[in-house]
Amino acid sequence: MTVERIVLAAAGLFILISLGLSYFTGNQLWLLFTAFVGLNLFQAAFTGFCPLAMILKKLGKKPGAAF
Repeated sequence: MTVERIVLAAAGLFILISLGLSYFTGNQLWLLFTAFVGLNLFQAAFTGFCPLAMILKKLGKKPGAAF
């Protein structure tokens, strides 16, 4: 998998986990984590800055076209 696909998969997984935690625990503060992930994806689209992508590149994962 390329860096871009791993980032998209991780973001989707984090969103689903936080939504599940919010639903099953009844604590809506987990939705703040969902908002954080969404905001990070939004800013990364414009700035190109993504901490997870930087970490994955340092670990040797190859960048590529996501779509």
